Order: sequence, then C-alpha cells, then structure tokens
Amino acid sequence: MEESLVRPRSLIREAAALRAGVPTLAVHVDRLCARIDRIDPLIHAFVAEPGRTDRLQAEARALTARHPDPATAPPLYGVAVGVKDIVRVDGLPTHAGSALPPGVLAGPQATVVDRLRAAGALVAGKTVTAEFAGSAPGPTRNPHHPGHTPGGSSSGSAAAVAAGLVPLAIGTQTVGSVIRPAAYCGVVGFRPTYGRIPADGVVPNAPSLDTLGLFTADLAGVALAAPLLCDDWAAPDAADGSGDLRGPVLGVPVGSYLERARPEALKAFREQLDRLSARGLTVRHIDLLPDFDELARQLQVVNRFETAASHADWFTRFGGLYRPETAAGIRHGRAVDPADREAALRARERFRERLAEQRRRAGVDLLLAPSATGPAPLGLDSTGDAVMSLPWSYAGLPALSLPAGVTAEGLPLGLQVVGEAWGDERLLARAAVLERVLDGS
Repeated sequence: MEESLVRPRSLIREAAALRAGVPTLAVHVDRLCARIDRIDPLIHAFVAEPGRTDRLQAEARALTARHPDPATAPPLYGVAVGVKDIVRVDGLPTHAGSALPPGVLAGPQATVVDRLRAAGALVAGKTVTAEFAGSAPGPTRNPHHPGHTPGGSSSGSAAAVAAGLVPLAIGTQTVGSVIRPAAYCGVVGFRPTYGRIPADGVVPNAPSLDTLGLFTADLAGVALAAPLLCDDWAAPDAADGSGDLRGPVLGVPVGSYLERARPEALKAFREQLDRLSARGLTVRHIDLLPDFDELARQLQVVNRFETAASHADWFTRFGGLYRPETAAGIRHGRAVDPADREAALRARERFRERLAEQRRRAGVDLLLAPSATGPAPLGLDSTGDAVMSLPWSYAGLPALSLPAGVTAEGLPLGLQVVGEAWGDERLLARAAVLERVLDGS
C-alpha cells in the first residue's frame, strides 16, 4: 500500500514518549531521517542537506550525554524541529530561498533556535521558504494534493508538519505567511503578538511587521511550545485575571474585508459559525474595518519600504541573482518616501487603539475570519492570497489558524482566530473551546 503523504504527529505525545525513553534517541533519529528520505523528495519541504543523519545522530549522542535520564530532560528532549530557512542555525547555511552565496547571509544563531535547543530539541533541518520570505515560491508541494501550493512563505514548515516529517516547525509571518500555509496544509499555525518571540538572527523582510511563529498538528502542541519560545509567558488563568476560561464571545468583522474570501470559504465559515452558535457560544457581527483598502495600502507602504531598506546592500551587490518578483518589490520599495512609511506606522498605532476600543465596546474576546480566501490554489506558481491576515498582521495581533474541515476535493480549510495584543495566553486557552467544537468533541 502506498504510504500517505499526510500524517501529522502529536508534539505532546512525541515529547512524552522521548522523555520516557521510548524510543531511544538513536532509534528516533533513524526513523525520522528514514521518513524524510522517503517522503521529502515528493513534497520538498526541507532544504537538501547531505549528511543529515550523521549530523543528527551526533547531536543526539551529545544530548544523551547531557541528559542521561530522559525523565529529567528538558520538555522538548529529542523532538525534531524544522526551521524556516531565513532563521539562522549554527552549523547549517542560510540560503533564504535565494541564489545568493550563503556566506552573505551568515550571522549569529537566532534566539528562537537557542531556546529550542535549550529545551532539548533537535533541528531536523532548514525548511523551504519563498525567496527572502516574499512572493517568489519555493519548490514545496502541498502534502494533501501535491499539485497545489502549500502556501507561503513558510511553505516548507507547514508541509513538513502536515506530512509528519516533524511535529513542530518554525515559520515567520510578515502578512500571512504562517496563518495561510497552516490553513492550506491542514495544521495549526500560531502567529504570536509582534515582538513576543525575539527576531534577532532572522533575515529581515519588513522588520516592523516580521513575526516568528510556529506550526503543530494541534493546539496542544502550540500550548507546549509557545511558553518555551515566547517572552514572559504566563499561565492562562493568571493572564486572564480572574481564572475565568468561559466560552469566549466571538466577533465577526463584516463588510468588504470578509467579502474578499471566495464563496467556498465563506460558505464553510458560515457553517463553522453555526456550529459554534449551536454549542452555546455567542457570535456578534461588528463593523471593524470600514477603511480596509486604506489599511492595506498603509501596510504595503511599510512592507515595500522596509524590504528595500533591508536588502539595500545585498541588492546592490547581487541584484542579478534575485528572482523577478522579489526584485520588482525591492525597486518599488526604493521609490517609497520615508515620510510615507513613518505616516503609515503612526496610522498603525491609531488602528491598534481603535481596534482595542471597538472590541471592548462590543464585549468581544476573539475575532473570527477565514484563514485564507479559500483552499490551496492549484499550481506552484503562486503561494496564494494573504489578504485575510492583512489587518491583524498590520496591527501586530496574535492569531491562530485552526483546521476547519476540507472541501469536496479533500483540500483543507482553516478558521482564523485573533486575540488582543499581548493576550497570547488567553488566545490559546479560549481557542481550545473552538478546537473541540470543530473536532466534533
């Protein structure tokens, strides 16, 4: 029988098994690398790495020597993690999906990788990204339907988790690069509040927007990993103030924003809302984004300007090695007036304040929307449309994509759940209610 390309693994169960010593790390690494060798040539989630097995076995031996009793080892002891190839990892080159010499992009290891390794994780390898986390796609295919995009720019990370190559992967989001690929690949994606995970050691796209995030098979996996990676994580009851983890009040943004989703996505979204309402959750429709077009324009001003600034030296030296989509974006950004970027950042602060006040007046705990405009498009020439994440990324709010069924063709759909700034702990705790309803439990 042909082996399934879709086999997500529970981070919670895998971490518990490894800390119980079953299997041993040596056996675990052999199994891990054997599946990557079998499956990855079909989906191209990982950047090719000669000698992967030897490297991981050496790292496993060193980890075992530091923690001879797995029961007392750190929480991610032996867990294999995929790391998006704009995040620097000691011992592995950073290509950022580009043709630039990797030495040009070298630098100190990212703090997020320091934290993963301190928690006992093994870096299984670099995952494929769109060029410089932009719009020029990499070769990754969607494990559910290999003729369809996995989304971008964190394409390899989402596909690696969906295919069960790793139970945890790191991505980044500037506009929609965690939430959308998570939805397309049928896994959970978590984009924390902007700045909650330090972004040092990451090749920049637009530093005022770039946010590290993660992918797991389920929300429990996020709940295990997020406290290890995010700054100043608090227990959910302490974060909530009263310990009240009641069913959250759900807000749905109406108007032109929601209308950007395709009919298939909107139909599924309405069905999801009906299921949540039928379970006793309160759903309120509110007009949050009457100026959506202007918000989109402002985000693009910031994004284009900062991308051009981030690549000023590299593009001058190696412009001929950039792909056309990326080069066009950089040239566009060079034409943006710095004053326009500053005005857009000031407008973002006003937007954040307005959103917080509108949510408070409406008594809304979580905002809901489709994670993407529809299921993963056919073909690999585009990574899909990030528009459903745009306002929340602009505001720097934490968001989740939860698996929310499949189309008749078997392509996954996602439900986007948005929390309040610095309320990541409450977002995860409250979203657990939604996950149970969507799972039918």
